[in-house]
Amino acid sequence: MPSSFAPKDHESFFQAASPEVRLRLEAIQALVERKVHGAERCVSYGMPAFRLGKVFFYFAAFKKHIGIYPPLREPDALVDELAAFRGPKGNLSFPYGEPLPLELIGRVAEALANQYGRTV
Repeated sequence: MPSSFAPKDHESFFQAASPEVRLRLEAIQALVERKVHGAERCVSYGMPAFRLGKVFFYFAAFKKHIGIYPPLREPDALVDELAAFRGPKGNLSFPYGEPLPLELIGRVAEALANQYGRTV
C-alpha cells in the first residue's frame, strides 16, 4: 500500500489490494467476526482493525505478507505455536506464498480479544 494511503474503512483498504490478497484479507475479517462476538470493524493506525471497546486486532497487507498486530503474550502454548510466524517484536507475518492458517489466526483473534479487548 502507498504510505500516503489512508483508508476510511476495511473495504477501502481491501480495494487497494490485488484480488488474491483481497481474498485473504476478507477471509481474516470474516473469521474475526465469527470468532469474536461483538467485535466492531474500525481503522486504526491506517490499518483495518477490530475493537471490543478497545482495539485488540490489527491486520494489513504488505508487499510480501499479511501482518497481524499487536503481539500475542498469552497463552504460552499458543505463543509457542506461533514461533514460525513471529517477527522480532512478536508481530505475526503470514507470507503470500504459503497457505493462510485460518484456524490458527482464529485462535489468535480470540486470544487477542481476551488480552487487549475491553467491553464498554
